[in-house]
Amino acid sequence: MERLIQSSATQQATLIRRRELSSEELVQAHLQQVSRVNPKINAAVDVLSDRALEQARRADDVLARGRADGPLHGVPFSIKDSIEQEGTACTAGTWGRRGAAPSRQDAAVVTRLRAAGAIPIARTNLPDLLFAFESDNLLFGQTKNPYDRTRTSGGSSGGEAALIAACGSPCGLGSDAAGSVRVPAAFCGIASIKPTSGRLPRTGHFPPAGGWIEMLWQIGPMARYVEDLCTMMPLLIGSDGRDPSVINMPLGEAGQVALRDLRVAFYTENGYVATTAPVAEVVRAAAKAVSSEVASVEEARPTCLSEAYDLEMKLLGADGGDSLREYLRHLGSDRLHPLLIGWLDKLEPYRVNLSGFAGYWAELDRYRAEMFAFVQHYDVILCPVYTQPALPHGASILEENFRGFSHTMAYNVAGWPAAVVRCGESPDGLPIAVQVVARPYREDVVLAVCLRLEQVFGGWTASSALFE
Repeated sequence: MERLIQSSATQQATLIRRRELSSEELVQAHLQQVSRVNPKINAAVDVLSDRALEQARRADDVLARGRADGPLHGVPFSIKDSIEQEGTACTAGTWGRRGAAPSRQDAAVVTRLRAAGAIPIARTNLPDLLFAFESDNLLFGQTKNPYDRTRTSGGSSGGEAALIAACGSPCGLGSDAAGSVRVPAAFCGIASIKPTSGRLPRTGHFPPAGGWIEMLWQIGPMARYVEDLCTMMPLLIGSDGRDPSVINMPLGEAGQVALRDLRVAFYTENGYVATTAPVAEVVRAAAKAVSSEVASVEEARPTCLSEAYDLEMKLLGADGGDSLREYLRHLGSDRLHPLLIGWLDKLEPYRVNLSGFAGYWAELDRYRAEMFAFVQHYDVILCPVYTQPALPHGASILEENFRGFSHTMAYNVAGWPAAVVRCGESPDGLPIAVQVVARPYREDVVLAVCLRLEQVFGGWTASSALFE
């Protein structure tokens, strides 16, 4: 079963449809792996054993009658603990939600995966109200990186990334406002994509969408293999009639993208923070790997990238964090995790009046215009996800480290699709990923390039320590 749980969700679904494997066997194998690894990494906060096995038996019965529910029939998946699932508590990792009642219905994206036959197996850890680049909170504690437990798995979808990397789940759902599916995926050596702003409905996410910062974030799929992102994206996109930000744009197929026509730009420095040599080397290797297969490869970057960090913080902190503090009070979160306190402290310097906020908005318009001007000359950007591999626990909030998240913030502010895929490792064996970016609604281009990089560099690699 070790080889089975290391395979992709897409491959697992194929085995089930061919009746070479039952859903019950597959779910049971994943539950056994969760019981093996979770005491070591603390990724799952709610393991749905009985419900998952019951649904697996039902999936097997349906298949025995000659019907399959969809492309993920009988395959388990995991869910970040900020995405609602009917019958389970959604805590968002914050103290005021410690006694939250079970959700009355699924989030839109959960409904869609379940309609495709997938089975929820676990809910995963995250920071206090999602505000940290590490997954640690007062309710469930600290999630550890499967490759080095002295390191963080990242945040805010760090429990999700760690569980998938450790083969407790083949795929799952996270959310990303500043890098929260991409940073954990990079730290844990898996793949993920932040879709274009307005691609997926966020109905059923906690906290809910709304306000001036809603343009910064999206729910995104996470998996060990890029092919699973390709399987999941068509299932997740499109309006649900409730999230007004969603635009029903067609989604191209990654397999239909002609790599030979793509103009590729790459950079290792964003003009704001220094990148470590191992990360820079991996990005350069990725650019070199595709150079003979695309129309062109040039080292170039948008000049406005150096503004991305401050612009993200301005949009999040225009009121100095007062709305976030009030929201926490409303929830009853009278105890805050130190990482969340650190975030609030970082927002205070960006406090402005109404006139200042109007200035921030004008900066956003200029930034997006400059970014669009850049992609008149390029179709794809290859760049770092972060300045270095996974950080030690507690180090993400330090100023010298925190500013490194500007690499992912750049594409939240732009609203563009951005994915990550493992393309190397550090001298001490930590995964290093490359970020692949394209213009809005070209997730097909992003995923096509990720597929090729995964083929060249191997993508996800199992942590042997978790199978001992």
